[in-house]
Amino acid sequence: MSETLRAQARAWLAQDPDPVTRAELQALLDSGDPAELAERFGSRLRFGTAGLRGALGAGPNRMNRVTVMRAAAGVARWLGGGRTVVVGYDARHRSADFARDTATVLDGAGLRALLLPRPLPTPVLAFTVRALAADAGIMVTASHNPPEDNGYKVYVGGSGPDAGSQIVAPADTEISAAIDSTGPVDSLPLGGAPEVLGEDAVDAYLAAVTALPLGAARDVSVTYTPLHGVGAATLLAAFERAGFPAPVPVAEQVEPDPDFPTVAFPNPEEPGAMDLAMAAGERNGSDLVLANDPDADRLAVAVPGHGLLTGDDVGGLLAEHVLRHTSDPGRLVATTIVSAGLLPEIAAAYGVRSAETLTGFKWLVRAGGAAHPNVFCYEEALGYCLGGDHGRPVADKDGIGAALALASIAADAKAGGRTLLDLLDDQARRFGLHVTRPLSLRVRDIAVIDAAMVRLRGSAPSGIGPFRVEAVDDFAQGLGGLPPTDAVRYRLGGPAAGRVVLRPSGTEPKLKAYLEVVVPPAADPAAARLKCDALMGELREGVAALIGAG
Repeated sequence: MSETLRAQARAWLAQDPDPVTRAELQALLDSGDPAELAERFGSRLRFGTAGLRGALGAGPNRMNRVTVMRAAAGVARWLGGGRTVVVGYDARHRSADFARDTATVLDGAGLRALLLPRPLPTPVLAFTVRALAADAGIMVTASHNPPEDNGYKVYVGGSGPDAGSQIVAPADTEISAAIDSTGPVDSLPLGGAPEVLGEDAVDAYLAAVTALPLGAARDVSVTYTPLHGVGAATLLAAFERAGFPAPVPVAEQVEPDPDFPTVAFPNPEEPGAMDLAMAAGERNGSDLVLANDPDADRLAVAVPGHGLLTGDDVGGLLAEHVLRHTSDPGRLVATTIVSAGLLPEIAAAYGVRSAETLTGFKWLVRAGGAAHPNVFCYEEALGYCLGGDHGRPVADKDGIGAALALASIAADAKAGGRTLLDLLDDQARRFGLHVTRPLSLRVRDIAVIDAAMVRLRGSAPSGIGPFRVEAVDDFAQGLGGLPPTDAVRYRLGGPAAGRVVLRPSGTEPKLKAYLEVVVPPAADPAAARLKCDALMGELREGVAALIGAG
């Protein structure tokens, strides 16, 4: 075992305030496992625009109290003394500890730390930063990652249109440099007991999201699951305040549980994650099944007897809902380079602007800038941000506000004897049918993904399945005014229009592919769907072979 790594481990052990990770690290030193020691101390979690995210455990390449205290010290140095920071946390393992450590480090550095009153959804944190005009926000969450993970996200503050949104460059590199300059955490000055906000912070969020345009209809029955996360109390309170019937929770999943015992992976997009909710929705005779991910910033929507709608399906429905209820002629809607091509067509029909950004809400909420009010944006990964003529309550994705809007859409359709599926058919008749599907290659070695992107960028195929590759968009050098990013888009022709976008995941060791097949406006949506589904099956097979995900 490298003596250098052993020395680093002993230095870490000396500063660690946590008896759990101290015992874990001492056992590792005693065992003499060189591979495990190298994995934990040969690298460290890197702070980026997505903050920190990783597995719990001792060492700089893990999430633990030392890593979190160093991050808090970096944020404090980046902001400077006298600033105010709101700190939130979910119900994952160690989230409350990490939030309290963050607050005491900030306080000790001369900042005012305001701790949310209990484990709450991420959008409550994002809203509170805006509502209090705080200088920054920190959310302790790993969103929909596995139970062994945790994470740390930073939000910008102030009073401008971006307040309460996730940081973008160069803030990430500035915070990272400040973290690097932090010494041992046992030498950091610490404050006293955190200043805890009252329930009025949650009430303010609820008042804001229930003031979104929600129409008048309220007759809709909903089955709901928070997937063992923190969404239930807030969503149920929002439905009650807005006058909707109380959703029926999935009993096995309604209480927060950091082990996520009923799902293999706590992400509503993952196979099997919605099985309990779908079965409950069928038993309940519900019009809708709604699910939040564990920190409730995403929303999954299903229709009993039909199945899960895609994020692009929901994005199209929400876009029309928002645009029907807003009047500002300068308004703008936005989506990402990996989402369906439907939103620009909806925007054109309503006479508003549309924008395309890189993936991530840090980009989406900034689309339009000060000149054009961004009243709606979404990404296909079940994230939605809604606003209206009076602005948007949250400058980030919000699974609670989106759930209210979906309930409103469903209730309005039900009042006319229709369902969400009928509304999707209406869109197919007007804008064409846009069928999208994801495909991922999960790896152990991130170098596999790097090599695949070099190959896919350097030698694009002439065809994929029955489709011709008619053009290649390489986003590595920047394209259409977007910042450079590691992504490639193949534009397809042949039996139908389509596209394939390939990019590495920003949070997991996966190569992600986003597939779309488009047919023109169809008088018979059912026949068009059969055609699209068949073509999508062939396209998926071709892409799987291309990236090695078969």
